[in-house]
Amino acid sequence: MQSQYGQPQPYGTYPQTPPEPSRPIGVSILAIIIGLVGVLFILAGALLAAFGILVHVSFPLFGLTLTTTEIGIVTLIFGLITLGLAIGLWHQRLWALVLAILIFLLNFISDALSGAWLSIGAIVSIILVIYLIAVHRHFL
Repeated sequence: MQSQYGQPQPYGTYPQTPPEPSRPIGVSILAIIIGLVGVLFILAGALLAAFGILVHVSFPLFGLTLTTTEIGIVTLIFGLITLGLAIGLWHQRLWALVLAILIFLLNFISDALSGAWLSIGAIVSIILVIYLIAVHRHFL
């Protein structure tokens, strides 16, 4: 094998680097949507935390009494995790694929346990799980 300049190439080398694995369009769209949701959660969490600092309000939630500030901080952390998931999907990281599949499966199970087998959320969750499993070879 010879290079473009007539020099012999060692066996097993490529004249150019192999192409990067392409990102499926569905993964790109999903990453953008999840990223937008993450940004909205971050904004909502920051607003709730700021409101909680100004006005002290408590809410009973799952047997706990949480202030608006605490709810805002939890929402902010959830938004950061969601944004991180979107970035991981965008960069085709395997951990992001596994986390997304787990989240969509948990969402489906939650809908199924509440009796909403045929709800839009349950159907979309299962379709996304099947899609993400189908494109798993694109993830590093």
